[in-house]
Amino acid sequence: MELDYHAIGVRIRRYRKERGITQQVLAELSNQEPSNISHIERGATKLGLPTIVNIANALGVTVDDLLCDSLENSKASFEREVSELLSDCTHWELKVITNTMRALKDNLRKPSVAK
Repeated sequence: MELDYHAIGVRIRRYRKERGITQQVLAELSNQEPSNISHIERGATKLGLPTIVNIANALGVTVDDLLCDSLENSKASFEREVSELLSDCTHWELKVITNTMRALKDNLRKPSVAK
């Protein structure tokens, strides 16, 4: 199994920005060099488990949250992410998102000749 380092980097960048911290601060919190955080966020470097754990701890997320694109059993991480995305929505936004999700799900499950 190969890890998707680009997807991991994208998630790290998103969580970092959501928390309003700089690459410099994340580097300090996770015992990394600032330039290494930049490389990690671009998917330009491979990560070892200790680095992933340090970054997850610094961001206040689970390792599963960072690796969910590479995990076969990551449903809980994606469900948690959807819940977080919806947590600050208005009633109207929730209604629109729910209708969109329902239509998307129906389309994804339709049999397709191209499959």
